[in-house]
Amino acid sequence: MAQERWRIQCFGKVQHVGFRYTAMYLARKLYLTGWVKNLHDGSVLLEAQGGTAQLRKFLIQLKSQKHIHIGKSVITVLPPQPYERAFRVTE
Repeated sequence: MAQERWRIQCFGKVQHVGFRYTAMYLARKLYLTGWVKNLHDGSVLLEAQGGTAQLRKFLIQLKSQKHIHIGKSVITVLPPQPYERAFRVTE
């Protein structure tokens, strides 16, 4: 299966609502790798890697969380990192 890597910056009510740990849970459930962190401007930045269908499902599931309100997301496609093995929360 071809791997893709998406950098996604999410804006809205995304900090202090459990976004990072929800993202980690959903990503691991879909066997995605990558990381997620809060930014100083109040947004959240993440990179997720896996198959296209899994990445799309991840984003749909993240946006459907009742406690998270993503007003805008910006997606950038990056080259895959072949040696990454897990999804984690970073600072």
